[in-house]
Amino acid sequence: MKKSLYMLLCAAALVACGQPKQQKAATDEVATSGNPVLEGWYADPEGIIYGDTYWIFPTWSDAYEKQTYFDCFSSKDLVNWTKYSSVLDTSAVKWAKKAMWAPSIIHKDGKYYFFFGANDVHEGEVGGIGVAVSDRPEGPYKDLLGKPLINEIVNGAQPIDQFVFRDDDGRYYMYYGGWGHCNVVLLNDDFTGLVPFEDGTVYKEVTPDKYVEGPFMFKKNGKYYFMWSEGGWTGPDYCVAYAIADSPFGPFDRVATILQQDSTIARGAGHHSVLHVPNSEDYYIVYHRRPLNDNTRDHRVTCIDRMTFDENGFINPVKMTFEGVSARTIDK
Repeated sequence: MKKSLYMLLCAAALVACGQPKQQKAATDEVATSGNPVLEGWYADPEGIIYGDTYWIFPTWSDAYEKQTYFDCFSSKDLVNWTKYSSVLDTSAVKWAKKAMWAPSIIHKDGKYYFFFGANDVHEGEVGGIGVAVSDRPEGPYKDLLGKPLINEIVNGAQPIDQFVFRDDDGRYYMYYGGWGHCNVVLLNDDFTGLVPFEDGTVYKEVTPDKYVEGPFMFKKNGKYYFMWSEGGWTGPDYCVAYAIADSPFGPFDRVATILQQDSTIARGAGHHSVLHVPNSEDYYIVYHRRPLNDNTRDHRVTCIDRMTFDENGFINPVKMTFEGVSARTIDK
């Protein structure tokens, strides 16, 4: 039997058994991940590592009314990706009706917490940032609160695009915000609510210059690297910029743009996350971009490329590729 026919029969058997779809061929046949790394229209990808496994939790890129669920993907090597369908959807979140966006996943005390935006909420409407929980990263997830964690518009920030960051002292901060404003809040121990900061405030605005949406934070050599998206999310000028600070509250003085359109590769590159392989200097940026010569609003694809630093700790401009990244396993 030819190998290609054998692989097709194996794939059919897996589907028949209800197993997740394999996104890539075997590692020995594919040297790199290729970009886009996922099949289908996916945006706003949250990349995270649990143990020896990479995970991507993206937004399904479609009309708002059709954004009623989330899929997720796992990989042991960045090349072969397994899809898990509908790990959270509106049937599990009764207050969410549409526009389920931009997951942020965190593991704590044996549970996986899935933060998400829903309903493209405006003043006086029900929606905003919710949180769901599961015993496994691939779900299924169930609504933790039965209502949004954050519903109101505070400091002009639409409650979307949340990112949960665990600092070295064990505190969990959540950065969020659209409409050109970014807030940071402090989560309580079980993620059911917010707690005030030492000065008594609950919401602190930390908006950097040119910020639009999509905040992300990581820490390297004791410094806080705060990143965000600029430009219009439907346009070619969408891009990623960053700041470096000594505190999780900033000030976040803009350093530079590090990811932007390339006329030979793609347009509208933004709303990203960062994967850092533990005990290494290997960093990867996971982001979405728009195919060239495709102006359809929701045609966005998820990609991965390497992210590097110069000798002073500044992030080098990211080179978008069609090849993606080489296979990289994680030591246990």
